[in-house]
Amino acid sequence: MYWLVALMTLTAAGVIALGIYFELYPPRPERASPRWLKGTLGTQLVVFVAAQAGLLFLGVQDVMAQAPVAEGAPAGEISIGMGLAIIGIGIPTAMATIGAGIAVGPVGAASLAVITEKPELFGRTLIYLGLAEGIAIYGLVVTILLLGRI
Repeated sequence: MYWLVALMTLTAAGVIALGIYFELYPPRPERASPRWLKGTLGTQLVVFVAAQAGLLFLGVQDVMAQAPVAEGAPAGEISIGMGLAIIGIGIPTAMATIGAGIAVGPVGAASLAVITEKPELFGRTLIYLGLAEGIAIYGLVVTILLLGRI
């Protein structure tokens, strides 16, 4: 399983190195991008996603194979399964917050543009912003419901 973590680290380091290379030596506008660029980035992306999927599937097997925590274990100690459960519970909030941020940006910009031209539409634009922000609230509610299941 550690080789998958090393593989993911190497692909991430490759993308960072490629970014540094293009920061130091930017391609000229009149010249097309190097032919190896798309292939390199595509290969790194495929390897990274495959390593993540492998780590997920192999990691789940390792977690399920763990012996249960003894009754006399310290109260502050969290098992691997409980840690993964807490991370999994946080994912809906993270994704909903990202979605709300993506939604609020254009809606907020459009509502500011409308308010400058027609100030009487302030209430209507506020409703649209509230609907976009409601996405994050739904993610938080799902997280709270999942926390109650632990």
